[in-house]
Parts: sequence; structure tokens; C-alpha cells
Amino acid sequence: MCGIWALFGSDECLSVQCLSAMKIAHRGPDAFRFENVNGFTNCCFGFHRLAVVDQLYGMQPIRVKKFPYLWLCYNGEIYNFKQLQKQFGFEYQTLVDGEVILHLYNRGGIEQTACMLDGVFAFILLDTANRKVFLARDTYGVRPLFKVLTDDGFLGVCSEAKGLTNLKHSTSFCPKVEPFLPGHYEVLDLKPTGKVASVEIVKFHSYKDEPLHAAYDTVENLPSAFDLETVKSNIRILFENAVRKRLMAHRRIGCLLSGGLDSSLVAAVLLKLMKEMNINYPLQTFAIGMENSPDVLAARKVATHIGSEHHEVIFNSEEGIQAIEEVIFSLETYDITTVRASVGMYLVSKYICKKTDSVVIFSGEGSDELTQGYIYFHKAPSPEEAAEESERLLKELYLFDVLRADRTTAAHGLELRVPFLDHRFTSYYLSLPAELRIPKNGIEKYLLRQSFEDSNLLPKEILWRPKEAFSDGLTSVKKSWFSILQDYIDQQVDDLLLEKAAEKYPFNPPKTKESYYYRQIFEKHYSGQSSWLPHYWMPRWIKATDPSARTLKHYKSAAQE
Repeated sequence: MCGIWALFGSDECLSVQCLSAMKIAHRGPDAFRFENVNGFTNCCFGFHRLAVVDQLYGMQPIRVKKFPYLWLCYNGEIYNFKQLQKQFGFEYQTLVDGEVILHLYNRGGIEQTACMLDGVFAFILLDTANRKVFLARDTYGVRPLFKVLTDDGFLGVCSEAKGLTNLKHSTSFCPKVEPFLPGHYEVLDLKPTGKVASVEIVKFHSYKDEPLHAAYDTVENLPSAFDLETVKSNIRILFENAVRKRLMAHRRIGCLLSGGLDSSLVAAVLLKLMKEMNINYPLQTFAIGMENSPDVLAARKVATHIGSEHHEVIFNSEEGIQAIEEVIFSLETYDITTVRASVGMYLVSKYICKKTDSVVIFSGEGSDELTQGYIYFHKAPSPEEAAEESERLLKELYLFDVLRADRTTAAHGLELRVPFLDHRFTSYYLSLPAELRIPKNGIEKYLLRQSFEDSNLLPKEILWRPKEAFSDGLTSVKKSWFSILQDYIDQQVDDLLLEKAAEKYPFNPPKTKESYYYRQIFEKHYSGQSSWLPHYWMPRWIKATDPSARTLKHYKSAAQE
């Protein structure tokens, strides 16, 4: 996890522009480099480093003797760099996993490069010999990337939007900063003036397709039958493989643990593999919540079962409310459920950074979208529609849960790893018949739970624990985080303000006091950038006015039992 920043064709002094690069310093607390491009005085790279691999030669932009005309700035982890080296005979100059991008590009161009990377990444690749700039981002957008491109060819690229919003340029322009789409790469021509022109934007991977790099994976071809035992075995094999490949790190590994199914499975498999690989320190697991909240109690049970070194971070409602503005600034969104759910993750990340030496943090993001874990999936009209909704959620992850997970951890210099979004695991799960993937017997993620039922990885009551409503497991059913927020915000936003909300904010107008409160804070930091959020996250197939599962009948009846 690092922060990348680059400018091409800047009309303003680069030392002034460089101040914008400092806005993402939190992403790389270990080192910073600012480097001009030879022969292009108005082009430069900025890099904030979190040293996770190759402490000695890991600074960027990466340049190697074999390809003096290539410059690479990337944020991410490429898990198959050693397999690709073995397959193609690459001679690496460093121990940096991202160096493989240079060798793949030299061997087969940008399309093959993007398709062959098994990992999470956002990168800027400059080829001065052929005067090309390439941008690319991983399939689910686990690593963030934003860009701004003016009509006269000035390009700015950054890990977070905040590094681009105050750039200076000769034409009086309000930069249209946009997220770079996941699963795409862009080709740009670099002119002698340092300005650029976009040539094409190409989608290189669809999450339903088995990735091209699967041919060189450590797991061989799996049986293709759809009988239940074969499917369950394949799910276990691929999930374990997803966790194993993510153990690549020279810094201490930890794991977020809410006591829900997803994070518990990640933690249990992670600890099992760490023992097998003789990693000689205990796994630290981290739970957050208010005193005796469902999440804290469930996580404690899991930690005892698996034998992790467990940390509980207890916060009160005042601390949660005080964090909201910092959280919205970090997130760069005003989406209601994203902000709500981010507070706990932001506070636990702050604790990990200050009180422990864990830096590489595993988490359970992506499972709800992939395995149909949201409570509203019980209302799906058909298995086919449920499957379509699952795919829509995966496509938009970069706007919601993946955005939350990246920004809340990166704000505190931590690197996130999400095995549920492994390319091979997700493409296999999505290839299964739609009727296999739907909730069954009133229980969501039924197939995933079934797959691990006989493994003894988790206590049965955790394996079959129903999903908590978003961030509400942090507190209690009696006085939820949802209720605490409503009570506080009700005093902060006047009824009249809400009535006139659509006039003040015509795009995505706030319909509740809570959404109005978040929007005000967002506009204070990112005025005029509301289009970064195309729409609010909302459940489907029900007449919902709020994204919290607490408002759903299924959740209420379960809570009352």
C-alpha cells in the first residue's frame, strides 16, 4: 500500500504542484520521493512509500538498467510475480513484486501485462522511447486511482482524489477529477511538449471470466462438475489459495475480526496457514465495538477458538461521532452506509497503527457482494435476478465497501488484503449455477457456510451466525449505532434545511437529516465534486428509504426472537 501521484504537461511550477502530492502522505509513511522525467521538464512522479517488500530497493518510480526508458509508479501487490518469472525467464533486478510489470510490458505490451497480473494494483507506466503513458487498475478497484485530464492535454493521476483537486493550471479550470474505472487500462500519447492525448480506454478483465493468469497459478485445474461435494471442495481449495498467496510480506500481518462469518473465515484460514508456513509470531486479530456489543462478544469467541493474540478496541458514542468529519475527509464520499460503517473501521485502524506493529491487515470485504450476504437477498424474485444483483454489487464495490476498506486503513498507513476478491475465487463462485448461490432456509451465504461446515475452522454458532445490519454489530440491538447517529444528527440539522435540500444539492439530494449532515461535511472539503458518488447504496426489491438492514422486516424479526 503506497500513494502514487504523477503529472504530465504541467504549466505551473512543479515545486508548487508538489504540495498536492503531500495530501496523500498517510498512504506511505516510510519514505517520499519526487522525481522529474528526463527530457520532459513539466512531467514528474511523486511517491509515498509503505515498505512491505524489498526494504532496500523498493523506492519508486521503479527503473531498471535493462529498460532505461520505462518509468513505473504503482500501488499494490502482484502475488504471481515469482510464477511469471519462472514461466517467462524474467531476470529481476530487485525484490519488488511490481518489477514484473516492466518485464511483462517489454514482452507483450500493455494488454498482456494487465491481464497477467494476479493481484491488486493501480499503476502509471511511462515509456519515453515510444512516448506513451499507460494507466491501469485492478479488476475490483481494491487499489484506488483518480485522474484529471484537461482539454489541452494536462494529466494528473493520484491514488486519492484529494491529491488532484487543488492543482494549478494556466487555463482557469475547475478540474473534473474522476475515479479511474476498475478492470481497465488507458493508453495515452505523450507529446514532445509533455502534454498527453488519450488514445483508448480498454476493459481488460471481466470478473466472471477466469483470469488469463490462472494458467500459471499454483492450484491446478479443478474438477468442473457442479455436484455439491465437488463445489464445496473447490470453494475451500480456492479460498485457502487466495489467503495463502496474500501472505507475501516483510512486515507483520494482522486481521480485522468482527465475529461475523467473513472476517472469521479469513482469520481462521490465515492462522492455519501461518502455522503451516512457520511464521514465527502470533496472529494479531482486532475487534471494535462498544462495551459488550454483539461483534466484540462473537470475535472474542472466534479468537479463543483459533488461538490468535486478540485485541478489543472499545469506543463510545462520543468518540464515534467526533470521528465522522475525519472519516468523510478520508473517504471522499457522502454515501450514507459507507460513512456509517467506516467509523468503526477508521477507529480500529487508528488503534492498530498507534498500539501495534501489524501493518499488513487482512479483512473480509467482498464476500457479501459475491456470496449474496446482504439481508435483502432473501427478497430476490428469482435466483437469476439475485445473480445479476451480485454482479452489479461487485462492479460497484470500488464506490462503496472497497473504497471504505482502503481509505480507512490507508489513512493510518496500513495495507489491506482482501482474499474474498481473489480473481480465481470470484470467477469460480460466479460460474456456479444461480440456484446454488441464493440464501436457503432463511440463511444468507448458505453455500459458503456449508463449504466449511466439516472443517472445524470455526465454532458452529459463528459459522451459522446471521448477518448483522451493517455497522450495527458494533453496538447492540437496544441502542444501535444507527439510532445513536439519528439522535445526534437530529439536533444538528434543522427541518427547514432538509426541506430545501434539493435546491441546495440538486444532484443526489439528501432525503434524511443524516444524509444532509454527511453532505455538508463532504461539500466543505470537496465542493462541487458530488458526482464522485453516482448514487447512494440502497437495498433492492423492497421499498427502502434507508440503507440500514435495521429497517428491513427480516432483520427486525430475527432481532426480536
